[in-house]
Order: sequence, then structure tokens, then C-alpha cells
Amino acid sequence: MSDASIRVRVGPEPIDAGALATEVGRADSGATVVFLGTVRDHSEGKEGVTHLDYEVYPEMVEEVIARIVEEAAGRWPVLSAVVEHRSGVVGLGEASVAVAVSSAHRADAFDAAEYIIDELKVRAPIWKKEHWPGGAEWSKGS
Repeated sequence: MSDASIRVRVGPEPIDAGALATEVGRADSGATVVFLGTVRDHSEGKEGVTHLDYEVYPEMVEEVIARIVEEAAGRWPVLSAVVEHRSGVVGLGEASVAVAVSSAHRADAFDAAEYIIDELKVRAPIWKKEHWPGGAEWSKGS
């Protein structure tokens, strides 16, 4: 277990990227990386996506994501990390997921943030349904 400050939240509340950057910022960090995954108006084979609907397994989702963040903090010298993921309906242009990481050096912050988002998409019990005029479909994932 690392000494990194870690927070994970999954819920319907909007994500404030600026607040996350401030939260992970520390006097001893030389780099802060914030990744935002946003809702776009298209998907493979579909144009006119209007919104996404995320369902989560509430009893497990934050625990799984926290484990992923701990893994990242064990591989890179992460000082602080916050992950937030939306549940419910998320509209076009809105952030559905955010990963904020601080470290003493930028390469470590980038690598840790990339690991977290990549693993989250594979392992977290979160399901995405894409909606467009005339239809909706569960996404096949990453």
C-alpha cells in the first residue's frame, strides 16, 4: 500500500475538473495530470448520439476503482489521485469520467493516469448505454 492520497467517487453528480486538479495539487508535486472522458455525438457505426446512460454495481464499483488506483500508486510515485465517474444520464459534452494524478515528475503522472483509465475501462463494473434518435444500445466497451 502506498502513501498516496486517494479518493474515488461514483455517482450522478457532475464532474468539476478544476476542483479535481486543485484537490490533487500539493507543494511537493511538479506535475498534475487531469484526464476527462467526455460524451461525444457519435460512436462506431452510429451518428447523432444524444446521451449516455451509465449503470454501475454500487456495492463494488468504488472498491474496484480504488484497487486500480492503489496499483498505479504502487508502480509510480503518485502523491495524490482522484477518480470520479458518473452514473445515470450524461449529456453531450459532459465529462463521464475524470482521473487526476499528481506526482513529482510529469512522466510518472501521465503513466499513472493512463494506467488508471485503461484498467478502469476493463475492470470496473460500469456499463454504458448509448442513445441516438430511434434507438439505444449497450456499448461493447473498450
